[in-house]
Amino acid sequence: MPMYQPSTGGQVLDLETAVKDGILGGGVICGGVTTANVEKLDLKTMIEQLDSIEVPSVFICPISLEPMQDPVTLCTGQTYERSNILKWFSLGHFTCPTTMQELWDDSLTPNSTLNHLIHTWFSQKYLAMKKRSEDVQGRSLELLETLKKVKGQSRVQTLKDLRKIVAAHDSAKKTVVDNGGVSFISSLLGPFTSHAVGSEAIGILVNLRLSSDSISNLLQPMKISLMVDVLNEGSTETKINCVKLMEILFRDSEIIPSLSLLVGILRLVKDKRHPHGILAGLRLLKIITLQQSPENSIISIGGVPQLVEMLPFFNPECLELALYVLEILSSIPEGALALKDCSHTIPNLVKLLMKISETCTQYALSVLWEVCRLSPEESAATAVNAGLAAKLLLVIQSGCSPRVKQRSAELLKLCSLNYTATIFISKCKLTRTLQ
Repeated sequence: MPMYQPSTGGQVLDLETAVKDGILGGGVICGGVTTANVEKLDLKTMIEQLDSIEVPSVFICPISLEPMQDPVTLCTGQTYERSNILKWFSLGHFTCPTTMQELWDDSLTPNSTLNHLIHTWFSQKYLAMKKRSEDVQGRSLELLETLKKVKGQSRVQTLKDLRKIVAAHDSAKKTVVDNGGVSFISSLLGPFTSHAVGSEAIGILVNLRLSSDSISNLLQPMKISLMVDVLNEGSTETKINCVKLMEILFRDSEIIPSLSLLVGILRLVKDKRHPHGILAGLRLLKIITLQQSPENSIISIGGVPQLVEMLPFFNPECLELALYVLEILSSIPEGALALKDCSHTIPNLVKLLMKISETCTQYALSVLWEVCRLSPEESAATAVNAGLAAKLLLVIQSGCSPRVKQRSAELLKLCSLNYTATIFISKCKLTRTLQ
């Protein structure tokens, strides 16, 4: 007889004992719901909604490794999901998939005890999940109503409690949105809002689904100004929440970023202790870079050399974002000049060629092209000494796209203009590469 291991640990019980002792069987199941009520619940639906829960191994079909909904037992005593064992037979197999014994009887016996046990176990879990969800929704509504009545430190504490429950439960997010929570919490952000209230409100809003009207409301200058202040003075978690919220707000909006905002983003990007903050900051910086003018950009606050110097410390995802930003900035005369004047630009970019991804190589080539074109003699010599020529030949011989190979060829030609062929090959130490 199949054995059952209770999910709470302890003694292994057979199915009859498990049902008899009431571990998973009849009687009251949850909140007054009886076995008779449980039978009305659809097992397939419960399994789908509880897909992340750990299921006792006896409920798992050995063939599909999925919970069984219609268990049947073979003459060998092994139990399988009916549809799976029938498929096994249809493929010409007349053996038990688990033991590989030849079957002396091909009949399938419904395992009604196990079927009942599976249904009852999933019902218990499902009803418990629903009860927790309802409790979360009720608590969210309670906090939302309390928030409308309290002031001062009580408001901060209520916001903090709501932020935690919203961050942990999708049902809480939906409850807050459906009951006007976005509008009310947004109304708390203004010129006279304390940073404590602002930090908690932003932490809630960043977890909610925002409508176009909500986004328009949050884009009001006084609200953005508060977010910038909180970004510059809040905790690391608050700073990350700020840039994530502003990413949502700025994504489809024309904005003119303040220098204070750019300083706050750059400060977050430079903090090597918090990779999530670096990624969030670079994502927002990418959006802003596409929209800003040279006189009101990261260029004007000296951000270009700081980004360049951070390149060796970025992970691949952050590196691709940073190179994208630098490529956009290199297309602006002021940006190209800032890149040329930074002594680390060419060496750092040359090291990245053919190292991370074709996309990163493409961005790095574009930046190098703009820098070298701005000052061919000076930059080309620096590039050659940094080993650019050998890297370019590798790109040309690689499986990169024709566009990337073309840019590499153009850059290689630009670097070689000040040298004879012999001197260029010798200076770049290309003999082995060419061979």
